[in-house]
Amino acid sequence: MSMPNPYNKYLQTQVQTAPPEQLVTMLYDGAIRFGMQSIEAIRRNDAAAAHTDLLKVQNILHELIVSLNSDAGEIAEQLYQLYDYLLRRSMEANVKKDAAIVEEVLQFLRELRGTWAEAIILARRQQLRAGVGDGGNF
Repeated sequence: MSMPNPYNKYLQTQVQTAPPEQLVTMLYDGAIRFGMQSIEAIRRNDAAAAHTDLLKVQNILHELIVSLNSDAGEIAEQLYQLYDYLLRRSMEANVKKDAAIVEEVLQFLRELRGTWAEAIILARRQQLRAGVGDGGNF
């Protein structure tokens, strides 16, 4: 019987206890990390590792797509179109083992992650202001 990996247990706990907005950040971080790993694998001509890492990017993009809230209206539709584009580009990068395409995908993911992080900060500030106005009860 194998011993459980403490790092995997830590990650599992982190995911299970994270607020929803943090989970999206974690998805972006994972996609960026695996995209960077795939570029390294492409550069060292390790097609199998590149394939594995790009499949992880694609799986994360699928998760981002299915987690979209259609009630958000136009922004959800725009994100869907962007995620779908990134998914198709990551598939193309995987078939061609093209680091330049992965770089394109990463550029979008980094921008999305940055925008998401800013939105979280703004939302938290608004919650704090609202909480202070309500007597500070959170």
